[in-house]
Amino acid sequence: MARYQVLLAYDGTHFVGSQRQGRGRTVQGEFENALRQIGWTGRTILLAGRTDTGVHASGQVAAFDLDWGHGLDDLHKALNANLPPDMAARSVDLALADFHPRFDAASRRYRYRLFCAATRDPLRERYAWRVWPPVADLEPLAELWPGTHDFAPFGSPPRTGGSTVRTVLAAAWTQSGDEWTFDVQANAFLYRMVRRLVFVQVAVGQGRLPVEDLARALANRTKVLPGLAPPNGLTLVEVRYDNLA
Repeated sequence: MARYQVLLAYDGTHFVGSQRQGRGRTVQGEFENALRQIGWTGRTILLAGRTDTGVHASGQVAAFDLDWGHGLDDLHKALNANLPPDMAARSVDLALADFHPRFDAASRRYRYRLFCAATRDPLRERYAWRVWPPVADLEPLAELWPGTHDFAPFGSPPRTGGSTVRTVLAAAWTQSGDEWTFDVQANAFLYRMVRRLVFVQVAVGQGRLPVEDLARALANRTKVLPGLAPPNGLTLVEVRYDNLA
């Protein structure tokens, strides 16, 4: 019996989220079904983080224990042979026996994509938010977030009564033509935090919200405008681990 670490990618369009629940198709459920096809008898896999309905991932991390008598390449091929078309194991590695993809994570990085267009674009809108009217320069707004802050106005803790303090390590907007990309890395994120950060920045970029309201909310925990950027533009792209053998 050994513990394995898998780097997962999935298109979240047809999932009700990553975490197994009573109803609906989930990433965890599909991955556990694939594992059972190759002899796994465990109760649950471990995931690095929870993604909402419709959110994608290119760097989700899963861990599980398995009595596997073959090599890593064979396990990698077996998993992908049994996973559905909208999921893939990008890599498979041995992990320490006590490795936990969530609790051992040093940071996580998300990417949000949007584009400015007056007319819908079905080929792009599966993975990006179409915004109109167009936004003005978003790059300076990213400078608000790095550091340790109480992000209560921008999300909720995973557990009732949990801390809402998070440390954002890096944040940046980049533009290419009519497309904007927001990359943000933090030690952890509140529930729906990235989607709310994107929404309020777009509101500022469209002139619907003063930038001072964002700084005030961050400093004084005052309530900002409600709203969430849609999930289809969001991707979990990386989970980093430090000091693991």
